[in-house]
Amino acid sequence: MRREDIEAILAEIGELKCKSQKEVEEARVRFLGKKGEVTRLFEEFRTVAPELKREFGKTLNELKQTVTAKIEELRAAAGEGGAAEGPKEDLSMPGEPFELGSRHPVSIVREEIVGIFRKFGYDVAEGPEIEDDYHVFEALNFPPNHPARDMQDTFFVSTGHLNPLLLRTHTSSVQVRAMEKMDLPIRVVCPGRVFRNEAISARAHCIFHQIEGLYIDENVTFADLKQAILLFAREMFGPDTEIRMRPSFFPFTEPSAEVDVSCNICHGKGCNICKGTGWLEIMGCGMVDPNVLKASGIDPEKYSGFAFGMGLERIAMLKWRVNDLRHYFENDLRFLREFQTATEV
Repeated sequence: MRREDIEAILAEIGELKCKSQKEVEEARVRFLGKKGEVTRLFEEFRTVAPELKREFGKTLNELKQTVTAKIEELRAAAGEGGAAEGPKEDLSMPGEPFELGSRHPVSIVREEIVGIFRKFGYDVAEGPEIEDDYHVFEALNFPPNHPARDMQDTFFVSTGHLNPLLLRTHTSSVQVRAMEKMDLPIRVVCPGRVFRNEAISARAHCIFHQIEGLYIDENVTFADLKQAILLFAREMFGPDTEIRMRPSFFPFTEPSAEVDVSCNICHGKGCNICKGTGWLEIMGCGMVDPNVLKASGIDPEKYSGFAFGMGLERIAMLKWRVNDLRHYFENDLRFLREFQTATEV
C-alpha cells in the first residue's frame, strides 16, 4: 500500500461529478463496492508493517468517510436535479388497462327473483348453512326414520346425539326460524346455498342454491299460492307465460304441487329444451302443513299459509339455456364472460 494511492483517490473523489442517480450508483460501486478501490486498499492494509498500521488505518478510515460523504452528496444533488427536471413519464396518460369482471349468473338470477318478490311485499330472510336436525327436518314434519328423509342425502357435521348438526339440505330451515321469531303475518323469501351428498354430473351437484318463499296470514288459500306463482312466472319469463300445477308430495306442505311454466323457447310448441312437451318444471310448492305451523307455535286453526321453493341454477339454466350444472362452479372465464351483458343491463 502506498500513500500516493490514497491521495490519488482523494483527488479523484474531490473532482467527481454525477448527473444522474445511475452515475452515482456506478461511482459508489467503483469506490465502495466489493471490488471497489477503497475496498482493495483495506484488503492491502493486512500487508502493512506493524509499525505503520496505526497511521495507515486512520488514513484509510478517513478516506472511506470522505468517499461515503461525497457519494451521499452526489446522490442528493442528482435527486434534486431529477425533481427539477420533472418526471420522465407522461402522467396524463391513462393507466394500464385491466379487465372488469361481472356478476355470476346465479347471483344475477338471485337478485332478479328477490327483486320480483320485493315488489310483491316480501322481505328477505337468511339463516345458517350449518344447521341442526330439528330446523332442517323435525320441525318440517320429517320425524325420525321417516322415509321422506331418504329423498335428501345429507352431509352430517356431528352425530351421536339427539339433535345432530348438518349442512342444510334446503333453505326451508330459514322458514322455520322465520316462523319462530317473526310476528304474523309473515311474508318472506329465503335465498341461500344448500348441500346434498350427490354425485356431480351435468344435471346434479353436491352444492347448489335455492330460494324459497313463505306467506302466512289468516285466510290464505291455494288460489293465493297459484296467483303468486303466476305473477312471478310472468315477471321472470315474460308476460305471455302460463303455468300448470301437478300434484306432488312434500312432508311440510299439504296439498303439494310441482309447477311448470310454458316453454319460453318454443312457446308451447315443443322443442329439445322442453323435450317436446311445451312445459318446463321450475319449482315445488304447497300449503303449509298444520303440523309445521304447530311446531313453530302458530295456531293452524287461525292461520294458514303457502310455501314454494326453486333452484337458482335451474332457473338460470332455463333463462340462458345452460346445459351443464358444472359450468356454474368451474370459474371458466369463457363461460362467465357470456353474462357481462346481463350484468351491465
